[in-house]
Amino acid sequence: MIPKMKEYKERWGINSDDEIKPGLVAIERALDVIGNPEKTLKVIHVTGTNGKGSTIAFMESILKEHGYSTGVFSSPAIIDIHDQIRFNGSPITKEELNRTFEEMTELSGMLTDFELLTVAAFISFNRLQPDYVLLETGMGGLLDSTNVITPLVSVITSIALDHTAFLGTALNEVAAHKAGIIKTGIPVVTGPLSDKALQVVSQAAKKKGALLQMYGADFSMENDELFKGKRNYKLCGRAMKGEHQSMNAAIAIEALLLAGLPLLEDKVSKGVAKTALPHRFQEIAPGIFLDGAHNPAAAKALANTIKTEFPGEKVDFVIGMLKGKDIKGTLDELIPVAESFTFITFPHKEAATGEELMAKCNHNRKLVLSARSGIIELVNGNDFKKIVTGSLYLLASLKYR
Repeated sequence: MIPKMKEYKERWGINSDDEIKPGLVAIERALDVIGNPEKTLKVIHVTGTNGKGSTIAFMESILKEHGYSTGVFSSPAIIDIHDQIRFNGSPITKEELNRTFEEMTELSGMLTDFELLTVAAFISFNRLQPDYVLLETGMGGLLDSTNVITPLVSVITSIALDHTAFLGTALNEVAAHKAGIIKTGIPVVTGPLSDKALQVVSQAAKKKGALLQMYGADFSMENDELFKGKRNYKLCGRAMKGEHQSMNAAIAIEALLLAGLPLLEDKVSKGVAKTALPHRFQEIAPGIFLDGAHNPAAAKALANTIKTEFPGEKVDFVIGMLKGKDIKGTLDELIPVAESFTFITFPHKEAATGEELMAKCNHNRKLVLSARSGIIELVNGNDFKKIVTGSLYLLASLKYR
């Protein structure tokens, strides 16, 4: 479900399928039909179970400080289709996206919705010509519709179990999908990997003759103030909370260096310090935070951030999740820092009900709240901090007071 995409499809008479159909044959054929706009772009390709959006945000900010223009393709939407295709930090305009869909009328019936959106991003960036495109996979990597480009550098932020129905139930299976973005002779930057994941990724890199640089082994961030990698940089601070964001910043810097950018220390430092991203431990009102932790690995990182930012405190969680996620594993990671859980049934066709979520929670303080008229209101009425987490689709639907 891509909000507001239907309006453009109907306006231009374009049909596409809303089912997920991994594979590259259809999108490669479609791109050939319209002249392969993706081949004109300088791309940094980013996959990973968690950390993709934050890593891209750090790269985007650092590039901006150096005076480069940027295009970003990301998912899911924060508000609607426009913020999934961004130029110089701003969502694509309705006028630009309208021009793009006009160019795609001959692709009607050939693609899924996400494939169509990927093509729309390539067409838009081909017209706008940003200096660099930061391209986020939708799911996995090997069979993801974004995996039709030859990037300057490939980035794998993390590897954990997620989307198991499509990517597999074993870590080595997920790793094989993530490693699928590695291209012949193109360097690859990764976050810290488990032994099983590293074995898969390193074998793929060796087979493709790709230089592999892993966080903790080949580059690092020390005490949030010193990046050590292809070059060394002193930093002056970071707005994004959590130890995992320190790692994401380091991955971003190393990736840009391997892409061949001549980064300057003061501009790297300013870029990292200014980076912000919606729904990443974002305080939207006093005591109310949003964080899109939708799997056990992300929930563990969120719990660690809570322990660091609010030592000795517990928080009230408001949670809504999609059915296909590891719900129990995610909740178990949050229980040690939870005062209570409120589970939400929110408007999405793949959302689990609040009752389904509550049944998998082993905490003694829990309740269910249903959305009315598609709108959820948050009321912060006690002494505990409130953290809304789970699906990014839930976070996009919230209103607070």
